[in-house]
Amino acid sequence: MNLLKLRSMLNDFYIEDIGDRDLTSEMIFTPDKDGELTFFAKQSGVFCGEIVINEGFKVLDQNIVVQIQVHDGERIEKGNVIARAKGSVQALLKGERVILNLIQRMSGIATKTANIVQILEGTNSKICDTRKTIPGLRMLDKYAVRVGGGVNHRNGLYDAVLIKDNHISFAGSITSAVSKVRSGLGHTVKVEVEIETKDQLLEAIEAGADIIMFDNRNPSEITEWLNVVPDWIVTEASGNITLQNVKEYANTGVQFISLGSLTHSVEAFDISAKVIVENGIEGGISR
Repeated sequence: MNLLKLRSMLNDFYIEDIGDRDLTSEMIFTPDKDGELTFFAKQSGVFCGEIVINEGFKVLDQNIVVQIQVHDGERIEKGNVIARAKGSVQALLKGERVILNLIQRMSGIATKTANIVQILEGTNSKICDTRKTIPGLRMLDKYAVRVGGGVNHRNGLYDAVLIKDNHISFAGSITSAVSKVRSGLGHTVKVEVEIETKDQLLEAIEAGADIIMFDNRNPSEITEWLNVVPDWIVTEASGNITLQNVKEYANTGVQFISLGSLTHSVEAFDISAKVIVENGIEGGISR
């Protein structure tokens, strides 16, 4: 996790939410009013986001003391305390919603990934993500996939080559596309080719692809086509893969299974917070 990038992201998120100032908190509490904010789970799953809690409050107030009770990748049960933060009530209230939004999403991704990894136990397939992330949140989304036991596909267009159907259409053929990429790339960059037919598979092999993605192919097709793929080529399946059929794809022998649903349609993990002020009064936060 790039801390400099995370802090910059948090600054942007706070500017969006706080704007010029927090009208409600600043009207009710003085700057020297201290309290305690407690995060707790309202469902069971895998937690992810301790760095967001730690850094999220530091961005607002270096004097806030954070105590993490559950670490990334650990399973939590409904009612478990995740973390406590103590310090300026104004700062706690300015930060709680942004932090909650992020750790709810990250924990949802980690939990879903962990559930699929468990389904694939006993197979040789690894689950990975895609670029189908919310703009601006990709670093956190992909971190959450790793916390859940998955692996990352490319981070963006800049760090790996993936020749897809539209590239092939514009280039005229897989052979032409791979040749042009090879002529301009260094030797350290892998070349992946997306294929949809047996003829495309054979062409991709002949063209020298390092990785072949079976796109929107059913398990029986992949099982048959894998017989002609050399051992040195890495294989991946993608498209129309769900919780219900992911094990079937793993049983084909494909090495990686990429799922856009890990990040593009994740259900937020239910996490809530309470504020404990100096006089001992507790209040749930919901807004």
